[in-house]
Amino acid sequence: MKLPVKAGLAAIASTLLLSGLVLAQTNSHVQSLRGSDLDTTLPAPDLFQQQQGREVRNYRQQPPLIPHSMEQYQIDLRTNQCLSCHDWTNAGDRGAPTLSMTHYLDRDGTQLDTVAGTRWFCNQCHVPQADAPALVDNTFEPSASR
Repeated sequence: MKLPVKAGLAAIASTLLLSGLVLAQTNSHVQSLRGSDLDTTLPAPDLFQQQQGREVRNYRQQPPLIPHSMEQYQIDLRTNQCLSCHDWTNAGDRGAPTLSMTHYLDRDGTQLDTVAGTRWFCNQCHVPQADAPALVDNTFEPSASR
């Protein structure tokens, strides 16, 4: 009894698949979400300009925004180019802000001489600041400073 049910379901599925393929071929003017034909190449939008200077933080533990482009920065398991300027050994010479000492603590709170592995990927918390329109409405209001 199970075999006829499976055969019937397979027949229905193949019919639906074939009718979908026929419908897709007859409707030759399909548009993408970006509003053009699928095979049309559109120019990339202009990138938003980086803001100059440091942005004021909205809350006490907010990670600082990055005031420069990071397009060419390599951050992977072996290399972190952010540290060439922001590590405590280089920051003074480069005139860059030094990383917080919390970046040199491991999970147990032990002080390290190098950046902890949990803080290695800077862009998981820090993002470049840009003069870009908001993607969604934001009603956040920072608390009053005391």
